[in-house]
Amino acid sequence: MTDNSAPLAILITMAHSHYSEKARWALDRLALPYREERHVPVIHRRATGRHGGRSVPVLVHGNSRFIDSTDILMHADAFAGGDLLYPRDPALRAQVEALEEQFDEELGPHTRRWAYAQALSERRLLRSMMSRGVPWIEACFLPLLMPRVVAIIRDRLQITPESTQRSIEIVRRIFVQVGERLGDGRAFLIDNRFTAADLTFAALAAPVLFPAGYRAAYPALDEAPALMRDEVLRLRDTDAGKFALRLFLEERDRTSTALG
Repeated sequence: MTDNSAPLAILITMAHSHYSEKARWALDRLALPYREERHVPVIHRRATGRHGGRSVPVLVHGNSRFIDSTDILMHADAFAGGDLLYPRDPALRAQVEALEEQFDEELGPHTRRWAYAQALSERRLLRSMMSRGVPWIEACFLPLLMPRVVAIIRDRLQITPESTQRSIEIVRRIFVQVGERLGDGRAFLIDNRFTAADLTFAALAAPVLFPAGYRAAYPALDEAPALMRDEVLRLRDTDAGKFALRLFLEERDRTSTALG
């Protein structure tokens, strides 16, 4: 059962972060009350660092701090009564956690690298994405910070033509694997119901799909560079892409209740 007397949680994010969308979706899904605190890159570390984190998302809930998106999902699931994003059955839960880890470790980093590689030269587009919903003073400073932000992103993500190509190939491979899993007609990845595995796949695939219902700050697809649009349209037309788009359409605004 949800404890309505618990303090309002704070979710620290960056506006365009797909891992932040993963956490945001879980909190919305499980009706855990929270306030989102968005920051621009670089400045975000002042907020996350106060709570022992480095990157986003970070969830502050009462005396507890969660600095990893999976930990946030597990906390939200337990807070809401359990058996919502993670099945109680140990074998099923292990399958969900294994897929979630794969998507966290393989899909998310490579959709991020590929999307940044397409967008880093589009400074106006980047500023629009990174400043949406942040404090006005941060939005004002972002143009001055942008050269440093871009340099940090290139360095930390090791963005080169070769690494970018490798990333999109990994993304395509994972999409093939997900499509094969769905090939028997199942509606969800595990246990014939929506779990953390489905949520994580859809959220972390979003940078290569531009789904309707995505809460992170992404531009309209027709604003994206032409090469990016072409790849997005190709991936949207795969079984895995159609699956993720359906999840955003049918599940993003749905609230779960305890299964008992």
